[in-house]
Parts: sequence; structure tokens; C-alpha cells
Amino acid sequence: MVNSWQRPKLKIPKTRSEWIWDILGYSFYVGSIILLVFVWNKLPAEVPAHYNAFGEVDRWGSKMELLILPIVGTFLLLFTQLLEKFPEAHNYPKRLNESNAKQFYLNSRKMMNQIKNICMIIFALILFESISIALGWRGGFGKAFLPVTIIGMGIPIVLGIMRQKRIR
Repeated sequence: MVNSWQRPKLKIPKTRSEWIWDILGYSFYVGSIILLVFVWNKLPAEVPAHYNAFGEVDRWGSKMELLILPIVGTFLLLFTQLLEKFPEAHNYPKRLNESNAKQFYLNSRKMMNQIKNICMIIFALILFESISIALGWRGGFGKAFLPVTIIGMGIPIVLGIMRQKRIR
């Protein structure tokens, strides 16, 4: 067994899928921040600040609260980017060894990449939805948003675990 301090440090280039996920995640995230900047002066004093499980606004707050999403999103982005950069620090089964480390690292890094970018997309969508409701563009998320979000976050995790089980 190799403990986390003795694991090999491998330089594995980003895959095409990781680049595609990064482009998607960053585009949504940066796009939502650009939108916020452009509409800031048009926003009313109170904007949607929280949603219930049915996607309905259940609390209104100051438009300054919309800054929470980009701030938390940036922290989350930096933290997950750091985790993605050091896959040797992730948690692995005891069967990790020198011969299969690259497979484990790549699988774990891809899963972290997908989770990071899905989070960025979700944050962007929530910010867009809050802006849309505040400006009267549309009515709300609807009942499907929470289940779709949970499933969307769960799929990369389940697939990553299934791929990990096949590594020998």
C-alpha cells in the first residue's frame, strides 16, 4: 500500500474532454458575471435571494446579495482547480500502485473537472435566473431544477466510481 505522501507525482496532460468541460464551465460562469455587470444599474433594489425546493422564490434580498454567487463560485473554482491539479492527494482504494496510478489519477481528475465545471454552470444558471426574475424576463426555475441539478451532479460521481472499480 502506498500512503498519500509516497504516491507518485505524475504529469498527465489535460484530455480533450477536460478542455471541453473547462470551456463550457468557464464560459457560463464568466458570461453570467458579465451579464450581472451589464444589468447591475437596471436591477431593482430587491432581487430573488433564495429558492425553495420547487424553484420558487421564497426570500427577496438586496441586489448586493447577487455578488455572493460569483464570490463563492470563485472560491469554489480555485479550490477545485487546486484539487484537480494534485490528483495524488485524492482518496483511492488500497489497490493503487505504481502501475495503475496514472489510470486512477486521470479518472479522479476528470471527475473533479466535471464536478467543478458543473458547479460553475449551476452557479451561472442561478445568477441568470435571479437576474431574469428581478428584471421580469421570466417566472422562475420550476420544479425540475433541483432534481436536474442533483442528477447532473450525481452522474459524474457515479460514472467516476464505476470507472474506478474497473481499474486493476
